[in-house]
Amino acid sequence: MGARGGSGLYVGRRAAALVAAVLLALLAALLALAALYGRCRGEEAPPAPPSPPDGTAGGAGVPGDPPGVPSWRRLPRHLLPLHYDLELWPRVRPGQAGPFSFVGQVNITVRCRQDTRAAVLHSAGLRSRGAAVRGPLPEPGDAVRGPLPDPGAAVEVAGLRQEAAGEVAVLELRGRLRAGRRYVLQFGFQGRLEEDLDGLFLTRYTDQGRSSVLIASQLEPTYARTVYPCFDEPAMKATFNIRIIHDPSYVALSNMPAIDTSEMRDENGSLWTVTTFNTSLKMSTYITAFVICDFDYVTRTERGNEIRIWARKEAVKNGYVDYALNITGPIFSFLEDLLNISYPLPKTDLVALPDFGAGAMENWGLMTFQESSLMYLPSDKFTSRKAMIAIIVSHELGHQWFGNLVTMNWWNDLWLNEGLASYFEYLGATFVQPKLSLDKIFYDHVVQPVLREDNEVGVRSLSENEDKIKGSFSLISLFDSITYNKGASITWMLSGFLTEKLFIKALNSYLKEFSFSNANQDDLWTHIQMVVDAQDEVQLPASVKKIMDSWTCQNGFPVLTLNITTGTISQEQFLNKKNENTSTDSYNNTWIVPISWMRNGSSKPLIWLDKSSNFFPEMQVSESEYDWILLNVNLSGYYRVNYDQLNLKRLVHLLENDPKAIPAVSRFQLLDDVFALTQFGYIQIETALELTKYLAREDELFIWNVVLLNLVPENLESTLKNYEVYPLLKKYLLKRMLPIYHYYAGFIRQNVDALEPDYFAQVYLEKLFATACWLGLQDCLDLSSELYTKWMDNTQYKIPFLIRRTVSCYGVALGSDKEWNFAWEMYNHTDSTKEDKDILLSAMSCAKESWLLHRYLQYGLSDTLFSSNCTSIIISYVVTKDIGHRIAWDFVTENWPLLSERYGKELLHDVLKVMGRFVNTDVQIQELQVFYNTTLEEDERVTATLLLEFSKIENMERRQLLTKVADWLHKNVDD
Repeated sequence: MGARGGSGLYVGRRAAALVAAVLLALLAALLALAALYGRCRGEEAPPAPPSPPDGTAGGAGVPGDPPGVPSWRRLPRHLLPLHYDLELWPRVRPGQAGPFSFVGQVNITVRCRQDTRAAVLHSAGLRSRGAAVRGPLPEPGDAVRGPLPDPGAAVEVAGLRQEAAGEVAVLELRGRLRAGRRYVLQFGFQGRLEEDLDGLFLTRYTDQGRSSVLIASQLEPTYARTVYPCFDEPAMKATFNIRIIHDPSYVALSNMPAIDTSEMRDENGSLWTVTTFNTSLKMSTYITAFVICDFDYVTRTERGNEIRIWARKEAVKNGYVDYALNITGPIFSFLEDLLNISYPLPKTDLVALPDFGAGAMENWGLMTFQESSLMYLPSDKFTSRKAMIAIIVSHELGHQWFGNLVTMNWWNDLWLNEGLASYFEYLGATFVQPKLSLDKIFYDHVVQPVLREDNEVGVRSLSENEDKIKGSFSLISLFDSITYNKGASITWMLSGFLTEKLFIKALNSYLKEFSFSNANQDDLWTHIQMVVDAQDEVQLPASVKKIMDSWTCQNGFPVLTLNITTGTISQEQFLNKKNENTSTDSYNNTWIVPISWMRNGSSKPLIWLDKSSNFFPEMQVSESEYDWILLNVNLSGYYRVNYDQLNLKRLVHLLENDPKAIPAVSRFQLLDDVFALTQFGYIQIETALELTKYLAREDELFIWNVVLLNLVPENLESTLKNYEVYPLLKKYLLKRMLPIYHYYAGFIRQNVDALEPDYFAQVYLEKLFATACWLGLQDCLDLSSELYTKWMDNTQYKIPFLIRRTVSCYGVALGSDKEWNFAWEMYNHTDSTKEDKDILLSAMSCAKESWLLHRYLQYGLSDTLFSSNCTSIIISYVVTKDIGHRIAWDFVTENWPLLSERYGKELLHDVLKVMGRFVNTDVQIQELQVFYNTTLEEDERVTATLLLEFSKIENMERRQLLTKVADWLHKNVDD
């Protein structure tokens, strides 16, 4: 599944603010727990407890549980599902008003493994329409087929009890189900069809000017139980026969191909279509899928696999899904050839849903996508859309092997699904988009972001003990950057030290062994160990399990410190040394670290650090300034590197004279590491700044981006202008930016089409130009005015997408009310897209005349001009601007009663949070505190005060940092 919203969790804005405050208050408690957190399991989790003596099934609130025992548990293993016969009937007609519901019938063939008087399975939010148990079935024999079979005698049902808290249904029986025999559990059920994007849901959309509805499903991780009663755990796999009853004007899709369509009439004589699908392969409940829609599709066949891309008719007609169709087959073939295991299904449907919360979902044979993740429009020419589509499609296709064919035993090893799919998504994407640089994009998109997150006390480990994963909330929280990005990063490192050849060979063995079954991470380690033991080329310092458990079962990651005088490398957990409550002395974490390295430009054999520190004689260098060492070449390992001053000095000298002697990814990593080390108190800011001296010779945009994000972060732009540092930073940075700025400005002026294949220009050129204009580079300001005026003269002209936000902002900033009014007119233009409107909302806040900003904020109060959510956005944009902060502050305080009455606390929390982020002085903080005390309720004041205290600390640290930066720039600005 694609990470939700990029973070794996839906968190409301107010909740986010509260969480931030609570985290501060709970920091001491987290510190105490951290040493115990994320430790590796030495062995498998213990088996499920035996049933009580009377034969009732233990767990999940069945008879025999003492009062007060939590109802949420793993299902008992007395019954294992073999096959489902499932019928779903959403009662939805075109043009029908809600509320909507669905009814269904499921017959589950189970094998009884232990005598029991109760059947316990999952069910949540469903209303029962009857239940029965039949059997035992005759042996030998196939699983029961058909919607309403009558396989022998009935087992008398004593009652059906719904345990809402545990999301289970307990079917209590008057007789026993006998071990070794097969039975059929029969359930009729009814559920509500909501527009909540989980379970079986309804969504509304417009196609060819007509309003329509569709029905789709999203069952991962635990929403299958909201659609039909089932054994909703990933290891309880079964086969499925699925039948969907739907309006004749719709088409029904499921995991397997349709094998029959027929007609039936309901109790009122109305006609419905019945679509029956072929029997599925053995699979988990969470990848069963259903779509009922009025879509069109495009199709092609790849190696016997019929691929169809479904979307709104208008989108299909305009060719918006053609790119997705063109790459899906080749990625399938690439993965089949690489893994040497064929895709086992005869068809694959990819459906572009107008509204879909998960981003994308890998359901076997019926993948679902947020529409924007699958469509490429002609207007997307200069966006990173093609690369994004290739990455997302490749991720979901990777799941066909990692997740669908072989599934993790339990959610604690979710990374075996998501981490491996996230690794292969970049291999697949760069296969169909060969101009993408695999190592650059992987480090920039995967490794660097998660290194920024995986460094706080209390961050969980990649693989957890099973007993830590309790409840649906915990499961959803696992879909985060640790699972996706850290999982992919660890996989990248593993492939690197094994060699890709051995790694793929091990994966092939793993996939074949556990096809249509389940595995845990130890199973993967076992198959890798088997491959390693069968050859002599790659020698490891310890078992694969011991090496890899040090990365997956501990939270965080190490920072290696190299002393080239003594030849010593030491490791410690990378944590914030500035935090007085964090003492790394309490952490005994060590990792078994593979170290790729080079000396004086020559690659050296891999070495390993398997203890807290070690002496490597080959790391001792001579007195020559040309004798240097670089560790973790091309980011082959998941860690940061802290060099001693002597080696850093030599690397600075090297970069100034021959930057290409260090690979591009390693230059990126070197800069990213030094800024992170500065932020966390390992080194001084002056050391990091020394490494920026060479930047006039840096031509890689993704490297410039990481420098600018650290030197000119967006939330500090107004702060930097209030300090002595701005004129010095302007002189220092512009001198180094000019070569790369003029290189790209030339394309913007003369041949912007030539930048279409340049992925990093598509994602990072905006930041480069925005910084150049913010620093007052006259050519950037002139170019912005020139392009904005061109647009004003001819509204059909399109400002180059790559720098559209910057040009719009400075076009307004450098103009008068004429330019502002034009932006306002374009904002209200009927053809403006959502993205157009957001760019223009931001641009109108760039005005330099205060009366325009006052008028803009007043417009924000108008119900007829803006929606309420736009009001907070307008205030947020204005408050970040040089002259806008004070204006926005005055506006909010003067209009607080009206804002509070009209828009409620949700909007106000948004506004206060943003304003608190941009306070630059203690006086401003005091003003905010007084305002909070007079306007907020007591519980809200506590939260706001905690956030302000945090702002005070940040403000003090910022002043100290900027003083150091200014002092350094004074000495080096003319270098």
